[in-house]
Amino acid sequence: MQEFLRQLKTQRWDDHRYYHHSRINQSLHFVSAISFLVAYALLFTDPAMAALIGWLVSMTTRQSGHFFFEPLGYDEVNQATQEHKEAIKVGYNLRRKIVLIAIWAAAPALLWLDPTLLGYFTPHANWEGFMRHTGELWLIVGVGGLVFRTVHLFFIKDVMAGLVWMTKILTDPFHDIMLYHKAPLALLRGELIEPRSNMDHAPG
Repeated sequence: MQEFLRQLKTQRWDDHRYYHHSRINQSLHFVSAISFLVAYALLFTDPAMAALIGWLVSMTTRQSGHFFFEPLGYDEVNQATQEHKEAIKVGYNLRRKIVLIAIWAAAPALLWLDPTLLGYFTPHANWEGFMRHTGELWLIVGVGGLVFRTVHLFFIKDVMAGLVWMTKILTDPFHDIMLYHKAPLALLRGELIEPRSNMDHAPG
């Protein structure tokens, strides 16, 4: 258990120090985390709506922060190139995220072309039905993406690394709120990049 917690701490720290310099990105992660918690709560009563919130609000804000606002050049603080950071990324790096987002975007298009999705659904009768079926598909895409990368890590690293990453992803909303709740205020003060020093090692 101690090794599990150590690896979880390391993955979280590496994710923060390498990929969350921008205060805009941090603020978007704060919004994403809150909406993810709403989605988590809805999973028990309305899974389709939970998936719609998760993808349309939580994932959109989260990934737009990475794609549009996070610096992609040489990381002076960590003395690392963007290429190096992408190569050692445990979870979904930008290239893998593009593949996942493409699958996410294709899901409603496939449903539009075949409302039954090869017999899986009863054809929707209205726009609300289409959106609920889309939500169900997106839930499958989200769970599938999580399980796929977890199992993939079993083979390219080890079982613990995969389980640690899955735990990190599932608990990120709670951790992000704790980590980035001050980012919006810093952004309002005009601070676009978080001041950093001695980022080589996780504190404590």
